Amino acid sequence: MKRIHYFIVAGFLALAACTQDPISEEVQETDLTSTSQQELLTIPQINAIIDAELRANGDFSWSTVSDQVLWSATVHGSNILTIGYGEEGESFRTSENRRLTASKNQIIATVAASENSRRADMLMDDDAILNVIDVEVKNLATITELRKRTDIRYLEPNGYSHFTSETYPQQRSSSGCDKDGQTLNTNDYRTVAPGALVSWTYDEHNIEQAWAHSTGAGITVGLIDTGVSQSQPFLGNKFNDGWSSGRSIQKYGTFIDSAWWWSSNYDGPHDKCGHGTSMGSTIASPRNNENMPVGVAYNCNLVSYRATEDVVLNDYHERKGVSDALKQLGNRSDVKIISMSVGYPWGIGNVRDAVKYAYNRGKLIFAAGGTSLNFTNWYPVIFPASMNETVAVTGITDDGTYQQCDTCHDGSEIEFTIVMERDNNNGRTGTVLGFYNGDRDYVGGSSVATATTAGIAALVWSKYPGWSRSQVLNRMRQSSEFYPYKDSTKGYGNIDALEAVQ
Repeated sequence: MKRIHYFIVAGFLALAACTQDPISEEVQETDLTSTSQQELLTIPQINAIIDAELRANGDFSWSTVSDQVLWSATVHGSNILTIGYGEEGESFRTSENRRLTASKNQIIATVAASENSRRADMLMDDDAILNVIDVEVKNLATITELRKRTDIRYLEPNGYSHFTSETYPQQRSSSGCDKDGQTLNTNDYRTVAPGALVSWTYDEHNIEQAWAHSTGAGITVGLIDTGVSQSQPFLGNKFNDGWSSGRSIQKYGTFIDSAWWWSSNYDGPHDKCGHGTSMGSTIASPRNNENMPVGVAYNCNLVSYRATEDVVLNDYHERKGVSDALKQLGNRSDVKIISMSVGYPWGIGNVRDAVKYAYNRGKLIFAAGGTSLNFTNWYPVIFPASMNETVAVTGITDDGTYQQCDTCHDGSEIEFTIVMERDNNNGRTGTVLGFYNGDRDYVGGSSVATATTAGIAALVWSKYPGWSRSQVLNRMRQSSEFYPYKDSTKGYGNIDALEAVQ
């Protein structure tokens, strides 16, 4: 059975045309005297509006809907309204700003008055870095009052999930998850000293040849995903093994496993899905004599964050978890690269702001262009790969004509492609460590393409440790097949890792 890591659910992925930011601050008036305008819309009604805009424009923004729609989505999303305040471009702050503080307090006062609630009761979260607050909103009038303000960048129902079983019965919260190992076809790997398996996909990018010049030593890659398995020792106490030595793996968790916004039940750093383990293996699995798949940058350091339950950011705690992970990685001077094979069809304000924060701190951020299911295969490049601050990657087959993989998304935002699927479509993709000790596995989609590219970036930065982010990215572009030209949907094409490190 074919296993593709359905990144982002269904591949969603919206944001073709808009690649970016900030959500429009257009205010739409609502006639509160109309009974119909005060009725709570159902989830299918809201989703129909969202899908119509996605199909028409390739993107969706909550700023384009009526007060009634935004309020209805907020109510269905546990009454959570996320507010990005400040002027356009003020995603975060690096020092105290009296104007922003005053603006925030005035917004909170507006909500409290409209909701007839105390500040302590309605203020759910006040971000210490991002100019973002989460408040509890139950009344339509509150939405209307907030939209009159000029110091709000966006209003979003961050507890609302577009992909519910009611509307999308095919979709479950386990998108992209699979913990079962597989028997590898002997044609899908080669054995190299001292006894490690090199995925067939590496040969398409001269990765093994690049190891003669760089193995990623001294570079730290941050992985934002579902964590890595505590049952996989080569991403644990045997991370330093064989030819991989002198490096470290660190594991953190920012995901809260609860249906309640107020919960502090952090789920820990360990993968329960399988997706993050596959991505961690792709980037940094050790090169040893255990006959197991080796990572692209087998001597790099890895910092793994369990920030989400699966690959689809359709839950308040997943969005908050990813935002928090980005901020924490952004604050680490040792982290050079961030790999994100998770996302959503359209932009999420607090995640967007956190991406900008990490980017401002000098991080090179790779994001998956999207991998879909058949009921969302019309979506373009997903968020956050659609942002200017990220480097979007997608997967293609080995047929030699840049045929995108069966479920991969492409578009104008794509920078690089990675060969990760056999053209005969039999499920043979990249080889990685399995979830459990001794297991091997296959993994595909734009997810593994993204992790592979992050690993190649680590090879380049390790070879040229004094380089800036721009220099590393430019070298990768210059080492790609289409450079100096950029294809309209495949970017600069396939990267030659050997050329990039020479």
